[in-house]
Amino acid sequence: MEKWYVAAKKEDFNAWARQFHISPVVARIIRNRDLTKETDVRKFLYGTLEDCYSPWLLKDMEKAVDAICAAVEEGVSIRVIGDYDVDGICSSYILTRAIQTLGGEVDTAIPHRIHDGYGLNEHLIEEAKEDGIGMIVTCDNGIAAAPQIALANSYGMKVIVTDHHEVPYLMKEAADTCEESAVVRRELLPPALAVIDPKQDQCTYPFSGICGGVVAYKLASALRERTQCAALGEIMEELLEFAALSTVCDVMILQDENRILVKEGLQRMRHTRNLGIKALMEVNGIEPDKLSAYHLGFIIGPCLNATGRLDTANRALEMLQSRTQREAMTAAAELKELNESRKNLTLQGVKDAERLIEEEHMAEDKVLVIYLPGVHESVAGIIAGRIREHHNHPVFILTRGEDGVKGSGRSVEGYHMYASMTEVKQYFTKFGGHAMAAGLSMKEEDIPALRRELNERCRLKEEDFIPKVHIDVPMPLGYANEQIAQELELLEPFGVGNPKPLFAQKNLVFRSGHRMGANRNFARFQVRTPEGEEKQLVFFGDPEAFEDFLEKKYGPEASRLLYSGRGNFEVSVVYQLGKNTYRGRTELQYVMQYYA
Repeated sequence: MEKWYVAAKKEDFNAWARQFHISPVVARIIRNRDLTKETDVRKFLYGTLEDCYSPWLLKDMEKAVDAICAAVEEGVSIRVIGDYDVDGICSSYILTRAIQTLGGEVDTAIPHRIHDGYGLNEHLIEEAKEDGIGMIVTCDNGIAAAPQIALANSYGMKVIVTDHHEVPYLMKEAADTCEESAVVRRELLPPALAVIDPKQDQCTYPFSGICGGVVAYKLASALRERTQCAALGEIMEELLEFAALSTVCDVMILQDENRILVKEGLQRMRHTRNLGIKALMEVNGIEPDKLSAYHLGFIIGPCLNATGRLDTANRALEMLQSRTQREAMTAAAELKELNESRKNLTLQGVKDAERLIEEEHMAEDKVLVIYLPGVHESVAGIIAGRIREHHNHPVFILTRGEDGVKGSGRSVEGYHMYASMTEVKQYFTKFGGHAMAAGLSMKEEDIPALRRELNERCRLKEEDFIPKVHIDVPMPLGYANEQIAQELELLEPFGVGNPKPLFAQKNLVFRSGHRMGANRNFARFQVRTPEGEEKQLVFFGDPEAFEDFLEKKYGPEASRLLYSGRGNFEVSVVYQLGKNTYRGRTELQYVMQYYA
């Protein structure tokens, strides 16, 4: 069962309400997003692209722009090397399109998930040499590819790294001023001509939480500023769409400039001129004017990801580069079909993982290390995410690859996955990632030792594994009116770091209900508030689990009585407030999220 917390952060909410023309309820929600300064609140509510940071604040941006401009002018062959996930595909599209528009001789290479693995490898460097490439520009990878970049350097190729992942480091002893030894962290930067990564210690960029697509977008922006190329200026709005898509799909925190970039990118994507994105929306039945961050993260993004998982991500890139509607529609239909196959593989993998957790008594582990040799390695990350959601533990899903074991990890609040992996790096042949997610390669015989040592070193306590529900405002349903629902739209887009607000009310009386949907997998309930008002609650969770809860609390006849309209059961709920439009009619919607 979850543990509920009511946010209690202090501020003069009435003053904020007057100043920013919002209700005190919405002012409280904004404060719960850790905003305290008036300038930050104004930026959160009304920020525009002008409030985003200059690309020149990124370390080595000047070097990268100088080198790319010189390469374009001299006719040097440039290869953009990305990654096979949405962030890698989008950042590849951004940089390739920008350099092409400047007149550069440029092509793109995206590693094959199974044959190449993540990021730069020797094979890609050798291939670039054979093809006469003079410059490599990485995107969404490269920060951990020091040996491969050194190889490229030995062949006379110049390398520019654009990435957003954690910088590899060594812990070493150093003498401090008191002549006592101290352990310090030393970064291991690759020997590239320029390294653009906001995670570098010496990078003073104000917000390090940007993804690879945004780093690529910033480089494109700097190239436009330097060259004053009108054609590049004309496509910057399209490139912004891909920076927004990257941000959502790479699960970046939707605060600071990320929030602005996604908000502005969504506005443009609703009227996109990119034939590939248009086609993906059409085959998935998405109405452009209703496009939201949800559609990016759970429909469009997974379709792009499916190519890198089950085929080659080049298919997704080719779709985005489509020149005709017919070409785009054909590719989009194939991507949708691949995504359906990916869903089936994921469902089976989750079942296998749950079975193994039970058979090997992993429920007692703090960190779940699950080896599923028969699972397709491309869905390991998704399976890890599902298991993490169910058990609220850090999870590693390992599979058998062509060259040993490969795996993906997904973490929980309070467990920095990359830092924890660095502590046991002797078990990995290759690894990388950040606080909440990571990828790895290792030997099969080291799996038991990895499981043991990760758990021995894990500093999480039992209370850390209880899911936490952070309630923004305890608010009666009767107070949750149309004005507040309208104001909540100012807080969009919602996502990590800016979740959809949660409200709570105690002692609602559940009087009747009925299952809904083609598979009867959600429900609608009639409830009476303590003030005597009649309201409707919608529940998109697990109706059977809710029925079990009622029967344990009120007896075995409770759910039957409820569905027959004779319910009289007090339940406290956490809910979300929104609007629902059906057949041209818009009404308030109260959506139950948790109950107790």
